[in-house]
Amino acid sequence: MKFIALSDTHGKHRLLKNLPAADVIIHAGDVSVNGYDHSVQDFLNWFSKLDYAHKIFIAGNHDRFFEDEPAGLIKRIIPDNVVYLNDSGICINGINIWGSPITPWFYNWAFNRERGKDISKHWKLIPANTDILITHGPPYGILDRVSHGHVGCEELLKKVKSVKPRVHVFGHIHEAYGSFENKNTRFINASVLDNEYDLKNPPVEFML
Repeated sequence: MKFIALSDTHGKHRLLKNLPAADVIIHAGDVSVNGYDHSVQDFLNWFSKLDYAHKIFIAGNHDRFFEDEPAGLIKRIIPDNVVYLNDSGICINGINIWGSPITPWFYNWAFNRERGKDISKHWKLIPANTDILITHGPPYGILDRVSHGHVGCEELLKKVKSVKPRVHVFGHIHEAYGSFENKNTRFINASVLDNEYDLKNPPVEFML
């Protein structure tokens, strides 16, 4: 199966033109600027109309709507042909996919958790048979560098080393866009916006 991954569109999704053909499109969060419902709804309208057999997304730290609103309301607005993952998973043609919006605490944004035990509760939910892991933020030391150093999650790195997903898709750190591969996992920072919030980076394609 062919996949394309992107992240951190921050309300600029309609500027994405000529997206590559694929079976599955994955968006790793920050679909909006500040998480207002009209911004989220516009993203969902756009995303649901894309020509992919499977459309999967998670929320990010800017997407307050998905943390603040009741689960029933969120479920009602998600189009039938779109999969929203929130510490949950789906299996597509035998490929197990798990998604989580959680990131380490940073200025009290959405889905922030304190490092250590608080955030580990979420990573413990990741199944051992996960093939594709989608998180909004990166694991520590992998495509997570900003000007003052690494800002990824140490506890997520431990879990990834244990689970060994075939692919780990994330975003959040715009300036660390790119791919890295070790013997177990291909890591993809799919942030399409750069650090100035300009659309600079193409979605990342991969096969499984």
